[in-house]
Amino acid sequence: MQRYAFKMFLDPGAAHEYRRRHDAIWPELKTLLAEKGVSNYSIFLDPETNTLFAYLERPDRHGMDDLPLDPVMRRWWAHMQDLMAANADGSPRTAPLVEMFHLD
Repeated sequence: MQRYAFKMFLDPGAAHEYRRRHDAIWPELKTLLAEKGVSNYSIFLDPETNTLFAYLERPDRHGMDDLPLDPVMRRWWAHMQDLMAANADGSPRTAPLVEMFHLD
């Protein structure tokens, strides 16, 4: 099992709407993420910087690399794009984080 963390960048003033949309996450998106091996997925906000910190777990042989090809994922990105920094394809701009310590 891999632990994977990354950050994303929320627009100022968008925290309430970001939470509201995630509270109503689409069932088909939850199913898609589970099918690709994503589990224990959490997103945290640093309100001082509007940086989102995401953490998830995935098996060594996960299907996350296929997510950008899926229409459900692409619709979710379009749904969220007005709240955060995004790439030209609509995906959120992310930066992977390097694990520096883990305590079992």
